[in-house]
Amino acid sequence: MKRTFTASVWQEGSWFVAQCLEVDICTQGETEASALANLGEALSLHFEPPLATITPQVRTLEVEVGAA
Repeated sequence: MKRTFTASVWQEGSWFVAQCLEVDICTQGETEASALANLGEALSLHFEPPLATITPQVRTLEVEVGAA
């Protein structure tokens, strides 16, 4: 599935910074094109389903909250 995102791009020193406005992800590159390409890769990785390498142990715990 493809989705469209909006990016803000600016230059800081000799680097270009690309920030996604919909998702809190930011990357950099030596050119504007490379910063945007890096942002595309970062967004693809962000939306990949997680793959557990170790099966997590799910537990419950009871905590008293409220009055001190």
